[in-house]
Amino acid sequence: MTSLSELTSGGTILPITRWGTPVMHAPTRPVTEFDEELRTLVRNMFATMEAAQGVGLAATQVGVDLAVFVYDCPDADNHSQVGVVCNPVIELPEGRDRKLESADEGCLSLPGGYAPLARTSLATCRGQDVDGNPVEVRGTGLLARCLQHETDHLNGTVFGDRLSTRVRKTLYGSHEQLAHLYPEDWPVTPKHTSA
Repeated sequence: MTSLSELTSGGTILPITRWGTPVMHAPTRPVTEFDEELRTLVRNMFATMEAAQGVGLAATQVGVDLAVFVYDCPDADNHSQVGVVCNPVIELPEGRDRKLESADEGCLSLPGGYAPLARTSLATCRGQDVDGNPVEVRGTGLLARCLQHETDHLNGTVFGDRLSTRVRKTLYGSHEQLAHLYPEDWPVTPKHTSA
């Protein structure tokens, strides 16, 4: 059984793949090999997410078309949850139980860009851990948003796809104003601090 501490340390920071790259807009392959190669990828993803100060990162965001994401994200009670999900399937409340929360959302693959997006305030994500064992994550608050956002990535959807044309234009505008602060290989090369 691989421990979380083994996965959250010792990784290599990788460049983050940007929107527009084909791997970001196509469904991923399922994880079938729960081996050292997968654990190395996950370690690198944790290192990259931490360097970029993100709360979640999908494999497509480091250019790999595999159905796996990592997260280190607070829930509605501000408890930080950390983990990895392979082959995630998301379950969202329906009918009366469905409560939408609109909040600014961003993406490490479109650095500097934020736009409001309504998502359900509760999400359950089921999949497998790096050893192939079943895993279930119940997310509230920001964690619910994170689970939906990362699962979307693995299905080839970026959150801009869920926005109206008008809001998407604003999102791209906010990204373009700050894009010069993010080197091409960010976060391998840190973000520039000044204009």
